[in-house]
Amino acid sequence: MKKITKQTYLDWYKDMLFWRKFEDKLASVYIQQKVRGFLHLYNGQEAILAGALHAMDLSKDKMITAYRNHVQPIGMGEDPKKVMAELYGKATGTSKGMGGSMHIFSKEFGFYGGHGIVGGQIPLGAGIAFADKYKGSDAVTLTCFGDGAARQGSLHEAFNLAMLWKLPVIFICENNGYAMGTSVERTANHGDIWKLGLGYEMPCGPVDAMNPIKVAEAVDEAIQRARRGDGPTFLEMKTYRYRGHSMSDAQHYRTKEEVEEYKKIDPITQILDIIIENKYATDDEIAAIDQQVKEMVAECEKFAEESPYPETQQMYDMVYEQENYPFIS
Repeated sequence: MKKITKQTYLDWYKDMLFWRKFEDKLASVYIQQKVRGFLHLYNGQEAILAGALHAMDLSKDKMITAYRNHVQPIGMGEDPKKVMAELYGKATGTSKGMGGSMHIFSKEFGFYGGHGIVGGQIPLGAGIAFADKYKGSDAVTLTCFGDGAARQGSLHEAFNLAMLWKLPVIFICENNGYAMGTSVERTANHGDIWKLGLGYEMPCGPVDAMNPIKVAEAVDEAIQRARRGDGPTFLEMKTYRYRGHSMSDAQHYRTKEEVEEYKKIDPITQILDIIIENKYATDDEIAAIDQQVKEMVAECEKFAEESPYPETQQMYDMVYEQENYPFIS
């Protein structure tokens, strides 16, 4: 694995803080009805993305996930201004304002969506990995889903074929404790989701996903296995979300005390503590990072606010007819 250096910690702190503040801003403008529809935020789960990105080769590796999908494309290289514009429904967005919150997509940077069908992205991720293997690439696909999606039948179908064909895919369950408002304990007779991999003799295990170091180590091992041609891995990332399932979630199913307890192991705070303890940055340098993040978020908001809405004609441009379609006689 690439060495975790002083610069790694500083980058992790800046990136995770930016992702958090970016989504905090989204929550704010959502209340103002500038962002409509559903809005599922990643607050608390940032260490998964930070650690995974450290282990990935972004020149070829890919990622696909569910609808909690705003910061992943940013981490993979997409312009955050375009992501925010997409959430505003503006023409300058990643999908010209036609996708919205749950369907952020960036083919250029290897991010294959945001998917609203629970568990729908699991076989799609296996399919992307199949395509890479078929074409002789050693690229790896990270397929992320929530604990609720782990109960879908599509997971078992994908696991079976991924093992049979030794596909270069890493299945990642982002277990934040609740499928919408239903705790993991109420959805199965066991709490260890990673054990689902055992039925397919798939390498699997739990990961402390509040710590990007642990995530990076686990994902790196899985990526190396996939690149060798040894097939998939299933990782259960044990994490927590500080906000509700979506912005419309009143969170009656958990106590404020529970949330505050998990905030004591906030991934951003953990990395900041390491930076301070090892004197990787002075107080002034940390303050400068904080200010830079604040300015970056403001730039994104300004870009989204000032961008135009799509013209009506664009709606028709998204639908096309292929004149030489070969499958109809």
